[in-house]
Amino acid sequence: MSRTRGTWNTKSTWIAGAALAAVLALTGYAVLSGGDDDADPASKDSASPSASASSSAGAGPSYVPPDDWSEPERWTALPRGERTDKHGSEVAFPHTTEGAVATMAAANSASVEADRSSVDEQLRIYHSYVAKADQSDDNAEQIELAAIETDKALHKQMGVEAGRPLPSGAYMRSNVIGYKIVRESADEVSAWVLSRAAQKAGETEKERLDYTRTLNAVVWEDGDWRLSGVATQRALQDVKKDGEPKIVAPGDAAFNSAGWTAIREAS
Repeated sequence: MSRTRGTWNTKSTWIAGAALAAVLALTGYAVLSGGDDDADPASKDSASPSASASSSAGAGPSYVPPDDWSEPERWTALPRGERTDKHGSEVAFPHTTEGAVATMAAANSASVEADRSSVDEQLRIYHSYVAKADQSDDNAEQIELAAIETDKALHKQMGVEAGRPLPSGAYMRSNVIGYKIVRESADEVSAWVLSRAAQKAGETEKERLDYTRTLNAVVWEDGDWRLSGVATQRALQDVKKDGEPKIVAPGDAAFNSAGWTAIREAS
């Protein structure tokens, strides 16, 4: 796999790497997310009167992992959910801190390709992982309309007409590779989530990578962890004291000093 400097300068390329951030913004959460350390979250416009959201990927040079590998000091194999829900999402994670983080990882994982659109992914994440108090018909409609525009922009960028499949081998994918706990209790956990977003425009194109960090907070609701706006507001207040961890990939020596825990694939 080639590693190249990302050029994520449009909403369409950013959204697959931060599908969750878009969902949180539209549901009125206070969210901090970023793609580089030079962006100023406080300078960004809010997505709603109660939201403070930012997505700074593409605002400057992307993080590029070093060639030398430094073993992460902290590793966790996150548990799997007990089942897959009707939306195709893994759910029913354990009532533990690791189960909460596993929910965040699942909610931050997205894949847009020939047979899977941004609309499909964002609505799936919304219905599977957002707390009941933060769901409404209006919010679902806003997410769908925004995702439709995202798909149009993506198709234009990749040189195909809207409504037609993406080029063969094209995709945008995001998965979580690390986390840092902010607050934890029996029924509420917040954490910084470190994600790797990949984009490829076709079979013969190079894969481009970017790394992002997003503040997540979940509460225990009806036997599972759910993303909560109220919990995220509390987490936002917590991180004002400690600031944001540096965006660095596992294998970078700075990954350890930033306090990240790497994620191993569960067996």
